[in-house]
Parts: sequence; structure tokens; C-alpha cells
Amino acid sequence: MTTTVPAPAAAGTELSRAATDQILRRLGMVIGVGAMIVMTLELPAVLIQPLNRSLWPEVHLVGAYLPFAPLALVSALGPVTAIRRVAAVAAGCYLLATVLTPLVYSVVSIGSFASWPYRGLALGVMAGGLAWSGRTATAFAAVLAVATSVSNAAVVPDSSAWALFGDITRGLGVGALFLWCVVYARTAADRVDREAVHQRSKAATVAATAAREREGARFAALIHDGVLSTLLEASRAHESSTVLRAQAARTLDQLEQARSAPELDHLDATAAVEFLRAAVREVDPDVPVRAARRGADLRLPLEAAQVLGAALSEAVRNSLRHAGVPGRPVRRTVAVTIATGGIRVVLTDDGAGFDPARVPVDRMGIAGSVLGRMRTLAGGAAFVESSPGNGTVVTLVWGSDG
Repeated sequence: MTTTVPAPAAAGTELSRAATDQILRRLGMVIGVGAMIVMTLELPAVLIQPLNRSLWPEVHLVGAYLPFAPLALVSALGPVTAIRRVAAVAAGCYLLATVLTPLVYSVVSIGSFASWPYRGLALGVMAGGLAWSGRTATAFAAVLAVATSVSNAAVVPDSSAWALFGDITRGLGVGALFLWCVVYARTAADRVDREAVHQRSKAATVAATAAREREGARFAALIHDGVLSTLLEASRAHESSTVLRAQAARTLDQLEQARSAPELDHLDATAAVEFLRAAVREVDPDVPVRAARRGADLRLPLEAAQVLGAALSEAVRNSLRHAGVPGRPVRRTVAVTIATGGIRVVLTDDGAGFDPARVPVDRMGIAGSVLGRMRTLAGGAAFVESSPGNGTVVTLVWGSDG
């Protein structure tokens, strides 16, 4: 038995990646434009090689550097998500050109002490550092440094084993330096984004607490100055009076205004995601939480956030209790989608699954703590999709339009 719910909005841009996205764009533009400049400067040295009368050396050079042009364009004008893919293509093309160098050139004899792939090693390494992270980028830089050194030794006259060793050492050093610059810039930007998320979440919590305190103080003052005063006057009076009726009417109006006052405690998109991520982390810190946003920023009442967080925590806890499969780990993910005026939270696991129609009435985890809790929230809803052997999907939805 399955139940589906339409999504409030499709997944959009990642939340809170402003610094990371900016660094990716700037690095991509610098690497792409730099490659075009290097290609232009290298072309004369390629054209004057007397042993290469065909177009192959020119094609070889352009084929290695041309993919860097789309990298510059995508970094300046295209989607951020495409930058790393284009950088990977550029890095791969540069490595391929390096490997093909001994097939294109028999020897580099005029106007150069080294082949151009060896001289442009830094560009290939930086493209790899932009495309991949950690060990993959480091491994690529090492392979490219060795490949450029070996291909260079194959085409440079009077090369020796000692010279090859020196070229490899220099190539590894240059590659490590430029790769460190790219990785450090990306790491620093990621750290800035994480700190921004933390600070915004902290500020939202402080603001919500202050708003609750202000409302509590205002309501306490109303009770003291209005309600108690009216009751005191009523107890003293032997009969109804115009003044007492007017005071009671004013007090009732103030109570109604306090009851219907607009909610002041709200979380924005970033704070809401951090709130939900914390709710998941309290139950199982290993469950990943992905977040995406489309449209304007969110204004999620703190009460709604608390209900969503409690329902999500119980859904994760219920999955940990009942979704286990003997002999293999169960994968769980949480996806949070922010849309204009609404939020959708989806918990997915690939565990044992169950038939929702046959859940015992005493199983309060799903019926009471998830579905029932969301039904009590204005604008809230919850849905469960599951079948035996096919995992479970729990969807929590809140919309400001109710």
C-alpha cells in the first residue's frame, strides 16, 4: 500500500554555499582564461618545429587547451553545478594530450628546452583540483606530473635518467604547490559557508527566544493590568456599572488582540534546515541531510519547526527500530526542499519496509508521533509510502497557506 504526495517544488540551488560558489567561479575563470593565454603563447613555438610539417602539432595543442575555454564561460555565466564537470573534462584532455606527446613529436629541437605539456603542468593540476576533492585530485596531480616528465624526456634531445628524475621531482613540487592553492581556497570557502550557517541558525534561535520573552512579558502585563484589575473591580462592586462594563470590554479586546497577534517567532530557510539537521543528529548523526531551495526565502514559525523536528526525529527513530535487514546495512537519507511559503522533508530508507494497512494500533511511532503530530499542525501533512522489502519513504509537508 502506497500513498504519494506532490512535491511543493523541485530541488533547486544548494543552501548556504555562497562563498564556495564564488570561489569555484573565480578559480574557473582564472584557470580558463590563463589556459587561453598560455595556448596563444605556446602556438609560435609549435609552428616553428621543422620536424612537424602536418597540422597534428597544432591540433594537439588546441585539443589540450580548448576545453579550458568552456570552463571560463561556464564559470562566468553558467550554473555552478557544471563548473566541476567541465573542469574534469579539461583536466582529462590535458592528460590525454600529455600521453600523446611522444606520438606527435619526434623531437623538440628549436626554440624550447621542454615540451609545452611539461611547461603547462600547473594548469592541468589546477583543473583537477577544481574538478575533484581530496585524494582524487592529489592522485591526478601526481599522475600528470609523472606523465608530463616522461613524455618530455621522450621528445627533448640529450635527455638522461638523471634529468628525468629532476623533471619528475620538479613536476611533483610544482603540482603540489598549485594543487594546495586550489584546495586551500575551496576549503576556506567551505569553512566560511559552514560558519555562516551556524551564525544564522544561532541568530534565529536568539531572535525566537527574545520574541517569546517579549510576548510572555506583554501577556503577563495584560493579565496583571487588565484581567486582574477587572476581576478585582467586579468583586468590589455590588452591581454592574458602566465603568466596569467598559473596562471589561477593553480587557476582552486586549485579550483577543493578544490571541490573534501575528506570530513573531520565525526561522528562515538556513535556520530551518539547521534545526531539522539537529533533530536528525540527535537520533542518528550518521544520517545525511541534504537541503535545496527554490524561490523566495522561508518564514517558518517556530511552532511549526518544532512539530516538524519532532515528527522527523520520530520517523528516523522508527526506521532505526524496524527497518533493519539481516546481513546488510540500511541506507537512510533526509532531503529538505524549501519553496516559497513551504517546506518538504523526506526521509528515505532501503530497509525491510512494511504494509501501512497492517500496522498494529498500538504502534504509535507512525500513527501518533508522525502522522498524528503533523495533522495537528496548521498547514501540515504527512504521508508514508512503504511495502514489504522495498523500504520506506516518510514525507512531511508544511505550507504557510494552510
